[in-house]
Amino acid sequence: MSIIRLNSFAEGRWFAGQGDGAILASAIDGTPVAEITSKGLEPGAMLAYARRKGGPALRALTFHQRANMLKALAQALNARKEELYALSYLTGATKADSWVDIDGGIGTLFVYASKAKRELPNETFLIDGAVENLSKSGSFLGQHVYVPREGVACQINAFNFPVWGMLEKLGPSLLAGLPVIAKPASATAWLAEKAARIIIESGVLPEGTFQFIAGSTGDLLEHLTSQDSVAFTGSLATSTTLQAHPNILKNAVPFTAERDSLNCSILGPDAAPGSAEFDLFVKEVAKEMCVKAGQKCTAIRRIIVPESRMEAVSAALAKRLAGVTIGDPRLETTRMGPLASLAQRADVRSQIARLAADCEVVSGDPDGRIAGAEDGAYLAPVLLTARNSRSAERPHDTEAFGPVATLLGYADLEDAIGIARKGDGSLAGSLITADTEVARQVIFGAGAFHGRMLVLNAECAAESTGHGSPMPHLVHGGPGRAGGGEELGGMRAVKHQMQRVAVQGSPAMLTALTKSYIKGAPEPETGEHPFRIPFDGLEPGMSFHSKERVVTLDDIEHFAHFTGDTFYAHMDEEAVKGHPFFPGRVAHGYLLLSFAAGLFVEPARGPVLANYGLDNLRFLKPVSPGEAIRVRLTVKSKSPRNEAYGEVRWDVEIMTGTGETAATYELLTMNAYREAA
Repeated sequence: MSIIRLNSFAEGRWFAGQGDGAILASAIDGTPVAEITSKGLEPGAMLAYARRKGGPALRALTFHQRANMLKALAQALNARKEELYALSYLTGATKADSWVDIDGGIGTLFVYASKAKRELPNETFLIDGAVENLSKSGSFLGQHVYVPREGVACQINAFNFPVWGMLEKLGPSLLAGLPVIAKPASATAWLAEKAARIIIESGVLPEGTFQFIAGSTGDLLEHLTSQDSVAFTGSLATSTTLQAHPNILKNAVPFTAERDSLNCSILGPDAAPGSAEFDLFVKEVAKEMCVKAGQKCTAIRRIIVPESRMEAVSAALAKRLAGVTIGDPRLETTRMGPLASLAQRADVRSQIARLAADCEVVSGDPDGRIAGAEDGAYLAPVLLTARNSRSAERPHDTEAFGPVATLLGYADLEDAIGIARKGDGSLAGSLITADTEVARQVIFGAGAFHGRMLVLNAECAAESTGHGSPMPHLVHGGPGRAGGGEELGGMRAVKHQMQRVAVQGSPAMLTALTKSYIKGAPEPETGEHPFRIPFDGLEPGMSFHSKERVVTLDDIEHFAHFTGDTFYAHMDEEAVKGHPFFPGRVAHGYLLLSFAAGLFVEPARGPVLANYGLDNLRFLKPVSPGEAIRVRLTVKSKSPRNEAYGEVRWDVEIMTGTGETAATYELLTMNAYREAA
């Protein structure tokens, strides 16, 4: 194939770079694939363009509109993913490896789009937590909110997952309202550039929302402000250099790193040879060594097993690894392809040599050649064992980023936890055990040193995503050596890229600012029951105050026998004597809810389409037979769902005849924009 000249996308146009670029080679056979240079690019102008064009356009959209945008992007990429697969093979990835990278990246966008529609409001900001009362009378309050930053998310990605690595950062940033400048690692940049072209050509994103650098970032870091952010995936050495940049330190630029990670997997003492868990352990470790040729930030590097099982595990792993078919990743029979480049293979070999200070090779030849594939960056899986698991240091500070892992023996569970903690922070740890007490000790003993921990056994193995699979729903990041960041984690990753602000003011002011009713704010006159008002006519604070209803003893007994809830506090005056909460027989809480609905519901057909639940129910004061109750029903907030209807959240307060609050909750309804004809 002809050599591809990789382009950057800057200020709304593709830019080829000036002069000759570096030549990028196929991992399969070393033939040239692409040329890359960013000479002549102006990163400062790219940042200014993103702030001027992309930022305002994104911030004008609600979370739901941004989610729709992500879904459309995922669909556009999915429609052209075969183009990505064709280029992915040249990075050394098998079809299965490419599925993780390409379909995994696209799937991440779909997940974020879906979760955002379900979990975020159809607004441009987020309310964080409950209102804080800062005064005696309640006239001065505090409320935390998340607002979009007015900067650019600069994302520097690694070579091992050119598509997923870019998309898993892109999705949360766009949802947070931040335009993105993405810079892939050069070694596999041809695949990232193809994905970037599909994104641009889809026409989904507003102008200035997404830019792409093929080659060096130049002086990008010099132009960053406190509103910008940097997300980096790569080595610890490069990470610390970037994070220590004077401009990043001066402006306190948010910096997220995902870097070297000496992940471990622990075999529980209960998992004896021949057990389902022992076999699962061997299978999982071998898989993690071979998927992507071990070039995964989550791959297992340290294999921690009982000392008495070292030989059994070593023999089982060596046998399984010896059966791995290594070769051209384009062949269906190939299970493991080459490393991403010859330079990467050389680096892995140098790290194996470093590990040799404390370890010896028990399986695989670091310097061996793969028959018929002499020109590619191939390396057979290498299994090492520590000569002395207690004194060995290299397995805990050296990462060979390839199909390499080290066996370490432990004397007891406390010893295993200590060995796991020696990695000084990792993205992922796993424990294979069927013993819940073993799991409890390990998870809470080593959890502070890991971003994610998998407890695997026969019960969940069939559906488990495995040790090394980051899921968009869960945190992807880890403490210490792993970088301390969180790239994923559901909506946590979105909030991580927004600014949390504590807003103080009166109930009326905070209600107006947050579009969410706070008790004490004025109640706009409606002139009619709010259930009769279409969605678009409702405003936070609109209220209905019901008439009173007396709760009788007959009501309580009828409800008890009708529902079967004959709990003694409702039925037995003698049994309830001396009770710490109840003065005598009291009404059922759910009876109060039922009576409340009867007091506030408008029965005729109107804009209210359905009641689909309630949140935050609290029973605050018992109601005795003979007491009256009444209800305040108030529009708390509303969120459009589509062109026909939206969600209305109602603040409901059940009060006694003397004005004391008996119960509070939030009622959720779907309301039409206009009444049905």
